[in-house]
Amino acid sequence: MDEVGLRRVLEPAGVLPQAAWRLDARPEIAADEVRIRVERLNLDAASFRQLADKHGGDGDAVRAEVLGIVAARGKMHNPVTGSGGMLIGVVDAVGPASPLPVKAGDRVATLVSLTLTPLRITDGLAGWDGRSEQVPAEGTAVLFARSVVAVLPDDLPPELALAVFDVCGAPALTDRVVREYEGTPAVAVLGGAGKSGSLSLTAARLAGARTAGIVPTEAEAATLRAAGLADVVAVADARDPVAVSAAVSGALGGPATVTVVCVDVPGCEHGAILATASGGTVVFFSMATSFPAAALGAEGLAADVTMLIGNGYVPGHAEFAVDLLRRVPAVRALFEARVARD
Repeated sequence: MDEVGLRRVLEPAGVLPQAAWRLDARPEIAADEVRIRVERLNLDAASFRQLADKHGGDGDAVRAEVLGIVAARGKMHNPVTGSGGMLIGVVDAVGPASPLPVKAGDRVATLVSLTLTPLRITDGLAGWDGRSEQVPAEGTAVLFARSVVAVLPDDLPPELALAVFDVCGAPALTDRVVREYEGTPAVAVLGGAGKSGSLSLTAARLAGARTAGIVPTEAEAATLRAAGLADVVAVADARDPVAVSAAVSGALGGPATVTVVCVDVPGCEHGAILATASGGTVVFFSMATSFPAAALGAEGLAADVTMLIGNGYVPGHAEFAVDLLRRVPAVRALFEARVARD
């Protein structure tokens, strides 16, 4: 058995599918693989923003580039951001040796990145205008034995479930990190009004933290205040280290014990580090993060902080995120508004 999908790597030889330049996306499956009939892609926020900015919001050009990436690489792997997204679809075929807990006909979300998922698009993305992260699509995708997949919950619309599953690693890891601190830790979430940010704020508060949501505009601040998901909301550009540090200290009465970065633009590393107390933790969930900038920035600031890469997987993360959505109506309302806009 080839549980990690090495057989699908076309170039370069010897690397895992995520690191590969090109994958074999043919729909024929091996005994330990699963084929998905694709219904919708969810491009990760950093990738979609990069594509939209590159093409000045021209949806046709964005659609053409996504099609070109998938055709050339056999997966949706943005060569600039290095990120992809995830998808939902219907299980079409299950190899007899697959250990994944799905069967033909199940409607599922893939909880692994599109950057390592063999993907074939067959409809030219005709139903997508190129102006949203969620992409109606037809085609096939292949999962490996070590892939992660979840059957979609019956009580959520597929588009809503996809939006939650896309970021479900963030609240689960936030919960784990916050609970490692005694007392009432102070948690700052940069990008607190977004998908991963709102879930992370909710998880932190339920874990016993004092929370501050940091957002870039007064409009987002008003939305977050109305939702009531953070104890304090402050406005600062996450790319401005001094402004972020001042906003966090003003909101929490000092630096944060835990800072969670959920911003889909580059250049937010130093502000997050500067805003975090000695002995604290910075969790980077944005695929726009430069990890050399984070490491060297912390060194240059003599910052004694633990820095974690949010890898998108924590055991039970999908169930945890869906439970937050069910338990906290304000979170669900934010997600429903986001999906409606998309």
